[in-house]
Amino acid sequence: MNTEGKVFKYPDNVDTDVIIPARYLNTPKAEELAQHCMEDIDASFVKQVQPGDIMVAGWNFGCGSSREHAPLVIKTCGTGCVIAKSFARIFYRNAINIGLPILECPEAAEEIAAGDSVQVDFDSGTITDLTSGKSWHAQPFPPFIQNIIASGGLLASLKKEA
Repeated sequence: MNTEGKVFKYPDNVDTDVIIPARYLNTPKAEELAQHCMEDIDASFVKQVQPGDIMVAGWNFGCGSSREHAPLVIKTCGTGCVIAKSFARIFYRNAINIGLPILECPEAAEEIAAGDSVQVDFDSGTITDLTSGKSWHAQPFPPFIQNIIASGGLLASLKKEA
């Protein structure tokens, strides 16, 4: 599994209320929620993001509340992957549960610039900045977690197995 896209870059400690402000959590529809993804930190994100584009962030991405809405809206916007120096643990698990590919790689997150074109190979964990020509290696998920993500999330993978 691979993705390739333009980079949107964010700082350390982007919390779930920044990813999807709580004032919009009155709808269960992911498509409606996604229209507000990142708006308090990057109002142009939802207007510019294209399928496969990549978020790159600093330390502790997704800190804050435990709601699954945060990774869900990132995925629903079409984001192909989030690369960060580190993820808040509950966000990390929620991302897997809803099928959002994520990779922890401090070096890549530090060096990749906003607007760069990046390619990610999830099987090997290879992150390649096509703009700069640099590559990094993140720890790939084991096959069973890659299957969960490729299936669209935990529930979808369980339904496939049934």
